This record gives sequence, structure tokens and C-alpha cells, in this order.
Amino acid sequence: MRTQLITREGYDKLKQELDFLWREERPEVTKKVTWAASLGDRSENADYQYNKKRLREIDRRVRYLTKCLEQLKIVDYSPQQEGKVFFGAWVEVENENGESKRFRIVGYDEIFGRRDYISIDSPMARALLKKEVGDAATVNTPVGDALWYVNEIEYVK
Repeated sequence: MRTQLITREGYDKLKQELDFLWREERPEVTKKVTWAASLGDRSENADYQYNKKRLREIDRRVRYLTKCLEQLKIVDYSPQQEGKVFFGAWVEVENENGESKRFRIVGYDEIFGRRDYISIDSPMARALLKKEVGDAATVNTPVGDALWYVNEIEYVK
């Protein structure tokens, strides 16, 4: 089960995608399906088959986004978070080998297409929660436990 949290920016982005799909792309694809259907034999009509498939994909995504947006809880920045790792934080960590990473802890629906975001449900995020700068976090990985040190914590205000 994934955590139903999202940042304000992530929520706005999903809302924009839903509005675009419903108000712009779906009506356009529906017109194409109607036009292609009017040509006659649908079994060999590539325009009809492709656009009908695209319409199903759009409808599936619209249903998912609608349900998702109803269930998600928006988490905004709070001054009490300052100094510790919580949801929405940009965190820089470093391991014993000197390898460092910088990422933002966000909700599941925000991580796609972003290499600098990790899910709140990931082992790294779970290990870092409530840590402060200088603290060590033990992250359970498939190859064994890894030790990461918190170098920096920053919040979008």
C-alpha cells in the first residue's frame, strides 16, 4: 500500500494533466474516431483502430487521475519541519565512499519522469525520516545495509 501524500506542485501538475486530457486531447481524439468511423469498414481502418485505442488510454488515465486526486492529501511546508527530514524535503546524502546524492522526498505519483525525486515509500526515504544534518541513516538494500550521512536539508517554501 502506498502513502497517499503529495506536494502542492505535484497536485497542481496532476490536475493540469487531467484538465488537458479531458478538455483538449479527448475531444480531439473523439472527432478523429467519429471521422474514421464515417469512412466505412472499421476492421481495416488504421485511423479508427489507433484513435479508438488512444481514446481508451485517455479514459483510463482520466479515471485514474480523478480517483487519485480525490484520495491524495496535499502536504505543504511547515516551519516545524525545518532542520529535520520530512515529506517534501530536498536532501543531500553521502556514503562512506564519498558518493553523494541529492533528491526530494515526494509522493508516489510525482516520481515518474524525474531522476531527482524519490517516493516517501522507498527504503531510502523511510530511513531518512526525522534525521538531522550530520545523522547517519542505515538503508536496507538488496545487497545489504548501506550507511548514508545527511549533509543538507532544504525545503521549498
